[in-house]
Amino acid sequence: MSNPTTPHIDCERHHTTLFVSDVPAAVDFYTNKLGFSLGFTWGGDPPTMAGVNLGEVQIFLNQGTPNPEGCVLHFVVGDADELYEFQRANGVEIVTPPEDMPYGVRSYTVRDPGGYLLDFGHYIYNVGAPVMIERVDVPVRLEKRLAALLYDLAEHKRMSLSSCLEEILLHTSEPLGDGVASPHTKSQLRYIQSLKAKHGIDYDCHASYRFVEEETQGAHAKKSG
Repeated sequence: MSNPTTPHIDCERHHTTLFVSDVPAAVDFYTNKLGFSLGFTWGGDPPTMAGVNLGEVQIFLNQGTPNPEGCVLHFVVGDADELYEFQRANGVEIVTPPEDMPYGVRSYTVRDPGGYLLDFGHYIYNVGAPVMIERVDVPVRLEKRLAALLYDLAEHKRMSLSSCLEEILLHTSEPLGDGVASPHTKSQLRYIQSLKAKHGIDYDCHASYRFVEEETQGAHAKKSG
């Protein structure tokens, strides 16, 4: 006898439930130590259930007996290293520090007070066969402040300057809808804004069409005079 046809199923959310012995204490740990935000509490005072959010992901904390055996929660975040430093500074128990994994994620693992293991990571796109290449020197001059930003960005992304430029070039050559793809996550884009402020970059993304080198402008003015 054949099985009935599987229907098309839409699922917009997935909520993992963790049983904890003290809901308020668990909420305090998840919000103040791990960086989650409080979504809701329910069930009186003190509450017997709560929802805590990490970005768009929400997990439930229910009053009960913790049972962490065989349970690991995985979260994909924008910048695992940044979140790791925040949690480590808050005294969270680190089980394994950040590491580049062979399946395309840089991740680390912590343990909450109930014994649950929580894994946080971001994609690093290192999966696939090695691509053999030959690098060549390209004579290039960059605007001074933009060059400073590029060096800082490559260091932040744990990449060489060459690899960072290659990543940017490959992404900007790839169409994405009506625009082009970006190699940067939301977290990295926020960091780039801080680098722009650090290096005094006050021009827009089309300013390169208007760049005029100071020595060139001075020579032109001297010749005109």
